[in-house]
Amino acid sequence: MESKTTLLSQECSSKILNHLGLVAGTYDELGLGELIDSLIPQDKEKRVVSVGQAVKAMVVNGLGFANRALYLTPHFFQDKPVDRLIGEGIKAQDLNDTVLGRALDTIYKHNPEELYAYLAVRTVERLGLFVRFGHLDSTSFHTDGSYQDNGSEEEDGVVRITKGYSRDHRPDLNQIVLQLICERQAGIPLLMKPLSGNSSDKTDFRKTIQAHIDQLKNDFILKYLVADSALYTAETLRELSRILWISRVPETLALSREVIHAVAPDLMKDPEQAAFRSLGIEYGDVRQRWLVVYSPEAYQRNLKTVNKKCLKLSTAEAKQFDKLCKQDFSCEADALKAFSRFENKLKMLSIHGAHVVALPRHTGKGRPAKGKHPDFYVYRIEGNPASLLHERTRLLERKSCFILATNQLDCEELSDEELREAYKDQQKVERGFRFLKDPFFMASTLFLKSRKRIMALMMVMTLCLLVYAALEYRIREELDTNNETFPNQKGKPVSAPTARWVFQFFSGIHVLIIGGAQQAVLNLNEHHLRLLRLLGARYEILYS
Repeated sequence: MESKTTLLSQECSSKILNHLGLVAGTYDELGLGELIDSLIPQDKEKRVVSVGQAVKAMVVNGLGFANRALYLTPHFFQDKPVDRLIGEGIKAQDLNDTVLGRALDTIYKHNPEELYAYLAVRTVERLGLFVRFGHLDSTSFHTDGSYQDNGSEEEDGVVRITKGYSRDHRPDLNQIVLQLICERQAGIPLLMKPLSGNSSDKTDFRKTIQAHIDQLKNDFILKYLVADSALYTAETLRELSRILWISRVPETLALSREVIHAVAPDLMKDPEQAAFRSLGIEYGDVRQRWLVVYSPEAYQRNLKTVNKKCLKLSTAEAKQFDKLCKQDFSCEADALKAFSRFENKLKMLSIHGAHVVALPRHTGKGRPAKGKHPDFYVYRIEGNPASLLHERTRLLERKSCFILATNQLDCEELSDEELREAYKDQQKVERGFRFLKDPFFMASTLFLKSRKRIMALMMVMTLCLLVYAALEYRIREELDTNNETFPNQKGKPVSAPTARWVFQFFSGIHVLIIGGAQQAVLNLNEHHLRLLRLLGARYEILYS
């Protein structure tokens, strides 16, 4: 019995395939490895693993959701069918940190930004996407370790790992910033740019657009660039005359507050109904259209907070007035000056019937004799405090409304509704950042000790997002085109599953290897097979 068990263990083994075949299939379908190898000269006869295959291994690792760092890639692939996923003849030990590190060095030498942009252009073409809107945003990644080569960005063109404004609320950590422009239809990143940790969106948004405006318009046929309020500065707007843009107007802008207070009362007549109104504005010497948007969700979200804030402030001001009323002044003029200073600071209270009263005082001890004239007078303030309800209303208006701006003045080319929806889809790039920061993602914390390799790794990270978004788009398109569905977490049929859920659904799929040669894929069910059939022969082969 013991010898039979030993024989079986020698003759049979298994590898974990799970969803990794979907990732590898998408990478190959988009031709990413071939494009990389065609752009980067390399002696393929001396290489077991090409740069394109090394990048593929990092993408598969990154989308493996195993929280494995780059130097643990051989361990990640130890129980995976490497030849099936990466390429014939390649083994797990071939994907070591030396090979992958050199691949990152090669990517840096060939400019990660330019290389990625080329891959993104081809991806958009192969998916047949119509890029009307591009969404610009940035996020930060904190880094581990110190960098002896952390020199000046101006000297060598390499980003600096340093402290700066942290989107993760960790200002104590060194960081690097990643800037992305994503298209709206599938969420594919069109451009990526690593930046120093102390970079400023207001400055770098402008620089990015100036550097890539021709590429965005010519290669991607981009019509509108969408960004948050960091884009909206007078200097930046004056320099964006060559492209149409959509941005949120900063709440701190005095003109935006004036416009909201003028328009909001009409928009908020029915607090439960969303409403918007457009008007022409000139700001920064740029003619533009502003769209004031009222959000019932924002109203409900902020109602309790505003009430609490107003009550707290009015209570504090009432106590301050009570304290002022108990203060003695030597003359009426001093009392009036003190009241004027106090009144100018009020935000939530108004004092009605304010006046000064003279109160007699005697210097002697005990009760003064009847009819005795006072030795002197003190002066006190009296009045009736009342809450300013209109201040509460104005605060609630500012919290419930926001303003979008565009230099597209033609409402037939871009309607108010399209403008609102376009900015709403800014979440495409924000969702991409959340994906990259997922604790199970390969690079939720950057660990490499070379700044150049980190810049290259950020290109690979963005490529992971591209593959993920492309696969999700392909799945949804095929389901919709063929009137098919896929079961969600509750087992109900849906036509637009997330790629993340599909990955989980493919958990438990193994490759059985018999006698070191014959292979069989185990645990595929009808839902797996139907989806693979819809995606195409390439995917069916990976799971056969």
